[in-house]
Amino acid sequence: QLSLFRFTVKRPFSTSHSSVDSKEIKKFQLLAHKWWDEEGEYAALHSMNDIRVPFIRDTLLSMSSNYHLGNPLSGIKILDVGCGGGLLSEPLGRLGASVTGIDPVEDNIRTADQHKSFDPVLAKRIQYKSSSLEEIVEESMETFDVIVASEVVEHVADLETFIKCCSQVIKPEGSLFITTINKTELSYVLGIVVAEKIMGIVPEGTHEWEKFVPPEELERLLESNGFSVKTVSGMLYNPLLGSWSWVESTSLNYAVHAVKAGAQSHTTDTPPETDIQQHSATAGTA
Repeated sequence: QLSLFRFTVKRPFSTSHSSVDSKEIKKFQLLAHKWWDEEGEYAALHSMNDIRVPFIRDTLLSMSSNYHLGNPLSGIKILDVGCGGGLLSEPLGRLGASVTGIDPVEDNIRTADQHKSFDPVLAKRIQYKSSSLEEIVEESMETFDVIVASEVVEHVADLETFIKCCSQVIKPEGSLFITTINKTELSYVLGIVVAEKIMGIVPEGTHEWEKFVPPEELERLLESNGFSVKTVSGMLYNPLLGSWSWVESTSLNYAVHAVKAGAQSHTTDTPPETDIQQHSATAGTA
């Protein structure tokens, strides 16, 4: 049965139908050596850690009864998709998580590997791999407790394929965290004209407005791929202070937390109460 299932998932994710955009690869290749310059092109991503790391940590802790003082995410397997130079993988590793960071740009992975090697604790907790999400689906079915895709979905070529792959490599009841940019007039003006062309907060050409994703569309894709959306929160970057904050409006940046449906038996239409009674009645005979 497993080999049959593997065969069925293999076909849609051939290289001809990849979520990786080759133009995006070239773009990020040129900046691969600059990931850890906190004042450089990725300054806004560095400061985003101030809100995205606590968001991930606190959400996961609120769902768990196991709490390890000092290593609150101990025992949690996280996949950081589009990990870049490891800006988010490292703080998650410091919180005790076991992190796999993947990125299709080889130079990003080289930078990430080199940077984590300075810290022996991180060297054990984080592993990086130059790979697309599709390429690890077959070997990683329902492997991860958590997937993080921060500032990634606005760069993929095929969002539906991307979300489908996420649902395949995450465990039932696992959490998916996404941060991205809404597709609004405001995001065009501030996210591209001001941020790229006027203020140079990010390098010109980093984003294509056509690929920005409205939260409604992202929610629809998540729900149709077995996820339940729990949180959608607006995020705002203040370029003068170089800091991020949570806001009510999702018209610019926003964060999503979604949970994959639990493992369910589809062989019966019995109501849940009867299921529980049947289970307790047969528990001793297993």
